[in-house]
Amino acid sequence: MNPIRAAAVQFNHVPGDKAANLKTIDSFIKQAVEQKIDLIVFPEMCITGYWHVRNLSREEIEELAEPVPDGPSSQFLLDHAKQTGISIGAGLIEIGEDGNLYNSFVVAMPDGRIECHRKLHCFISEHMSSGDDFTVFDLPQGVRVGVLICYDNNIGENVRMNALMGAEVLLAPHQTGGCNSPSPRCMGVVPPALWENRIEDPETIEAEFKGTKGRAWLMKWLPARAHDNGLFLIFSNGVGVDDNEVRTGNSVILDPYGDVLNETWKAQDEMVVADLDPAVREMCTGQRWLTTRRPELFKLLTEKTGIEEDTRAVRFRRQGTSE
Repeated sequence: MNPIRAAAVQFNHVPGDKAANLKTIDSFIKQAVEQKIDLIVFPEMCITGYWHVRNLSREEIEELAEPVPDGPSSQFLLDHAKQTGISIGAGLIEIGEDGNLYNSFVVAMPDGRIECHRKLHCFISEHMSSGDDFTVFDLPQGVRVGVLICYDNNIGENVRMNALMGAEVLLAPHQTGGCNSPSPRCMGVVPPALWENRIEDPETIEAEFKGTKGRAWLMKWLPARAHDNGLFLIFSNGVGVDDNEVRTGNSVILDPYGDVLNETWKAQDEMVVADLDPAVREMCTGQRWLTTRRPELFKLLTEKTGIEEDTRAVRFRRQGTSE
């Protein structure tokens, strides 16, 4: 791995307004150029909007969807990558050659390549499908990265697979926090009025963002994903009102020990930046643990036990949750 400077962006997207969201992305890319960023990571489905999609018909979702890599948003990212020398990742709705709709994350690179990860656990809409492949590839800077979208990161085996495929950095775009979760000790609703009053009273909403509805929940598990697999983790999240919920932001960059390199809890659009030093990975705990695995003991991991459910089935049984 070579050293790179990375950025995680949080912003309050406009539901269904791709032009407005791309304009916001453009403004952050300009900031990234000024700060000599090599890799910038935007949130899940930030180009199309996220939570409102659960209420759309298939025809309405298709109007938002684009092919990858030939669609206008992918080409927008690619043009900016070529112009700036920055690898750029952002989320959208993809319509595949198979006609299926996917929650996808596009990474456009200065050398002209585009990689695309389809969310493995898609549940935003019954009209959208889950992907079936892990996505691990090399950036032009000589860094191997993997992509997992939101819920994908909740399943520890997904992160381990990325590590076994050589990922040194994990891109983890989200739309989370402030969710009406069915788990009694997980997240919780942030009153939209606090977001609307964020300028006059930033302390109150920042306390919510730092607490169990945001950062405190993320810190229960997100550092473990980085630590146990010995990789850098770039968490980019939505922030602010997202239909009837409030995303908590908390964008953060973690090192391979799960320690915070940089983070924000501000109730605003913001970019956090960190230098990823490959020396930190040398002999780190997670990397050493990978070498002492005994795969012959893990047969049950690849077998169905009977408790498995499709993520969408769980989502539609528990209406109103976006965890």
